[in-house]
Amino acid sequence: MHTTDGGAGTAPLEGRRLLVTGGTGSLGQVLVRRLLSGEMGMPSKVIVFSRDEAKQHYMRVEYANRIAATDEIIFDNFRRLLEFRIGDVRDFHSVSSVLQDCDTVFNAAALKQVPTCEYFPFEAVLTNIAGPENIVRSIQEHRLPIETVVGISTDKACKPVNVMGMTKAIQERVLLQGNMRCRETRFIAVRYGNVLASRGSVIPLFLEQIRAGGPVTITTPEMTRFLLSLDDAVDTIFAAVRGASPGDTYIPRVPSARMTDLAGVLIGDRPIETVITGIRPGEKVHEILISEEEAFRTVERSERFYAIRSILPEVASGEQPPAAIPEYSSARSLIGEDELKRLLSKHGLLPDQAAATRGELLR
Repeated sequence: MHTTDGGAGTAPLEGRRLLVTGGTGSLGQVLVRRLLSGEMGMPSKVIVFSRDEAKQHYMRVEYANRIAATDEIIFDNFRRLLEFRIGDVRDFHSVSSVLQDCDTVFNAAALKQVPTCEYFPFEAVLTNIAGPENIVRSIQEHRLPIETVVGISTDKACKPVNVMGMTKAIQERVLLQGNMRCRETRFIAVRYGNVLASRGSVIPLFLEQIRAGGPVTITTPEMTRFLLSLDDAVDTIFAAVRGASPGDTYIPRVPSARMTDLAGVLIGDRPIETVITGIRPGEKVHEILISEEEAFRTVERSERFYAIRSILPEVASGEQPPAAIPEYSSARSLIGEDELKRLLSKHGLLPDQAAATRGELLR
């Protein structure tokens, strides 16, 4: 198996050919931008693999038209570095073809909307489980010299109660068991919570409701969620690439907040009411990043990250956790409204900031 840094020192991706499945999604686009910046070493190629030709077109045009001085690295290398391929992780032959040209894989392709997965559960199975299996099977059957595969998971995979979380939990197990099927490839995972302002998440919904004059809808007053930015999510991915042993799942140490507090901070002094609508199909009141059972095989990696060792003794390294940590729940790391306001302001997500970005005025 490969070493725990995935390829050496501070530039583990130097000269590597990288594949980002689901590369046109919210996370995928930020991940691609960060990969092209060279902070993990300058890759020789970054392949964006997805089934949405329209999103690929707009992403291609966006990169082709970058002209600001701060974009020089990306712009100068765009034609040589960035490649777009239409395909679907559900299709074994499509996956096998694109993997022929890669050293490192970031599997960000997913069906991630909780209600959608509840109403179309087998569609979630095909993307979130069969997709990762196609990656492992392709590497195994074609004996591909892939160095590292990173599975992108979610807090909903921990003690799952919805189809999205259930399928993501199995994705973790499929990929991490891949270490036994493909001994020359390091399979690792990252798991994190609600990403601030990603497509379909709660903050864009609240901002749109505020812009329209309300009401702001909250499913239940008790609901809490972890909060991190897209760049925090990519930081977790990069930390895993640098430091994860085969079978590890990296977890960021991030704050959480009550959704009522989040709505209150975003509304501010505007005369907008909030309405309690009831929990949607498949929703949890509180999210969990590390369960009580996983706590016994979890180690601290730094002030920012935990690593959960594989449940399979054949895969897990010999390092033993010094002591079990508490269950890591969004109900236990809550921040108040002042700190929440600072966090949102830092990322330009307060309503007036968001309006300025769009060139609009909120009511």
